[in-house]
Amino acid sequence: MAKQKASPAGSGWSLTRECPGCGQPETACRCQAVPGAPQGPQTAKLRLEKRCGKPVTVVYGWQLSDAEGKDLLRSLKARCGAGGTFKGGELELQGDQRESVKAFLLEKGFRVKGA
Repeated sequence: MAKQKASPAGSGWSLTRECPGCGQPETACRCQAVPGAPQGPQTAKLRLEKRCGKPVTVVYGWQLSDAEGKDLLRSLKARCGAGGTFKGGELELQGDQRESVKAFLLEKGFRVKGA
């Protein structure tokens, strides 16, 4: 059960947890003070696979929530002009998109291995 804290207005008790770093509710926190959140830049790994004779660029090895992964996928699909999917923590893009993906991830602050 969540620790109960008095609300600042004195209107009662709240069961929401606050982030120790920014004071926002834990569900809305985006800072690095949340336990279990990755510290520093994340490393994304790239590989090229062949599926039914066609190339597929796979990005893996990072810790992203589903929402973050889908947002990143949407941006990458628009930049590369290719289809793709996000499943099982891996991002898959149609075609050999390694150079475009690597440049995009470096702009976003990721470290990139492979390619």
